[in-house]
Amino acid sequence: MKLHFHKYQGTGNDFVMVDDRAGQFDETNQALVSHLCHRRLGIGADGLILLRTHPAYDFEMVYFNADGRLGSMCGNGGRCTVAFARDLGVIQARAHFLAADGPHEATVDADGTVHLRMMDVAGTQDLADTGVFLNTGSPHLVRFLPADALAGLNVFAEGRAIRYSETFREQGTNVNFVEAPAGADQPWQVRTYERGVEDETLSCGTGVTAVALAASRHGAGSPVRLQTPGGLLQVSFEARPDGSFSEVHLSGPALRVFEGSVEV
Repeated sequence: MKLHFHKYQGTGNDFVMVDDRAGQFDETNQALVSHLCHRRLGIGADGLILLRTHPAYDFEMVYFNADGRLGSMCGNGGRCTVAFARDLGVIQARAHFLAADGPHEATVDADGTVHLRMMDVAGTQDLADTGVFLNTGSPHLVRFLPADALAGLNVFAEGRAIRYSETFREQGTNVNFVEAPAGADQPWQVRTYERGVEDETLSCGTGVTAVALAASRHGAGSPVRLQTPGGLLQVSFEARPDGSFSEVHLSGPALRVFEGSVEV
């Protein structure tokens, strides 16, 4: 059969989007999802997302990693799904939808910027000699680097070593390497190794969210601007006295790239 799809990207984090409001996509077919995400044999993407109907929400977002497995929350994927839903006419400028980590709200500006409310975050955990760990809908390790160390870093090798280390075992973690801004008007620099993709991606929404919250412990005030290899994102939040965070919002562009059909 033919599968109609759309391709969206948010600061270089790209996704195969499927309008599955009819509920026909077999989410147990891990091999199919992996094939569609393959950059040489398929369409090519960091993940695949189904947009489905839900009786209590505007829509449901079902996210798969590029390896074909159901994933946890994807921030850039969430923003792209909101843009996709708007383009389909499912929503207009506001959305209330369900994702893997629970309900989310979002708004879309006239210029296409999507502001996505993320889950509240319980706090950060310092891991000696490794970095700061926190869960922003997906698990993330944040490692702060000295000045001028990020550009030449082998993110694949360093990130993979941490992702598969004894500290994280089977669950694994996403790994973010961060460099503080050179000046007050400059963004934080971020590069991310994503589990499920098992490589560096151009951007990671839950990753920059984790970096912004961890950076607040280093004096960064809300909102935090973050530069990824794929573009600029912004994270705003409220820090609570107990170390937790609320009103966490991820903002940035979400753009349609193309659409097509493929035999599956």
